[in-house]
Amino acid sequence: GQVAAQALFVNDATVHTMGPQAVLQDADILVRDGRVQAIGAGLPIPADAVLIEAGGRPVTPGFFAGITQLGLTEIAAEELPLPLAPATEVLRPEYNVTPSYNPLATAIPVTRIEGYTWSVLEASRPASIIGGQGRAVLLDDAFGSFIGDSILFVDLGADAVVLGTTSRAGQWMLLEQAMSEAASELPWLPEPVLTLPGRRALAHYQSGAITVFHADRAGDILQVLEFSARHQLKPVISGGAEAWMVADRLAEAGVPVLVDALSNLPGNFDQLGARLDNAALLHAAGVTITFAGAGTHHARALRQVAGNAVANGLPYEAGLAAMTVNPATIFELGPEHGTLAIDSRADLVIWSGDPLEVTSVAEQVVIGGQPLPMVSRQTLLRDRYLP
Repeated sequence: GQVAAQALFVNDATVHTMGPQAVLQDADILVRDGRVQAIGAGLPIPADAVLIEAGGRPVTPGFFAGITQLGLTEIAAEELPLPLAPATEVLRPEYNVTPSYNPLATAIPVTRIEGYTWSVLEASRPASIIGGQGRAVLLDDAFGSFIGDSILFVDLGADAVVLGTTSRAGQWMLLEQAMSEAASELPWLPEPVLTLPGRRALAHYQSGAITVFHADRAGDILQVLEFSARHQLKPVISGGAEAWMVADRLAEAGVPVLVDALSNLPGNFDQLGARLDNAALLHAAGVTITFAGAGTHHARALRQVAGNAVANGLPYEAGLAAMTVNPATIFELGPEHGTLAIDSRADLVIWSGDPLEVTSVAEQVVIGGQPLPMVSRQTLLRDRYLP
């Protein structure tokens, strides 16, 4: 960091605070030491501040880039098929992707300059229903910008059946055994499905850390709710093509959903109930939602997913909340993330127009009070070859 952290002043913006102040017209934001110090109309501009003239344009908290492998992968390489492994190889909750995170990976600026300031790193292993542990990360250029607690990933349903476990019933059998091993103090068990570090890792999620279950089928989602209640897990559903069918149960259990709002055709038999107003129906039922489905290399398209959800009945401010405050709440990052209020982290974006509109662009992205260079490998290639 710099010796004296400079102040930043955003002048005359339409500020979507995503908090109790809702939308502020003609508002200014004063940032000092990486946090919002003042917000409101007609603030005095400090002499030492870097000034950004917003000219009435929208300012939002930094957007959530979804669950991705940003910084874990440079290009999508082909996965080699693994031979069918014993359960102790299949279930490795101790596998953690965060040590391999590279903040200088080229896909990060490509995503960031389009208005995204953070993501959740996904752990996945071929031929495994337990993908392992990931974590939320700020998309600055710093090493170790992790935020929140670690997150466990479990993949259920049609795609996971292909991943080498016998059947859906077989998956639940293995998961049940894993849960009982994690809860047990026995030094050794015959034919275990977990290693000892695996048992310790899984026990952490039985004491309230977040587990993301990838599931589309309504029946699988209900199983997740029961399984999680039984083992004191804190579940989040990702995918959720048929989540609208069980929206009331999800709301009652307080379980959030990362929904792919572009999913309207079944890609497999788990998605027969896919429909474009899934997000709107979940929101109306009181389920906390954010979005999924854009992947790693197209993470910047997640706001188009949000825009389509709004086009299909999700209220506009709920669409913005699903890109900002909701994911910060879902992944328990604390009140300083996902909103613009006094003492919030200054992770924000100045947009050319409506941020959920495809024709708008992010004009300046700020992370921790620092305006980041709006440059990526793609802009450098454009500038080099366009003339």
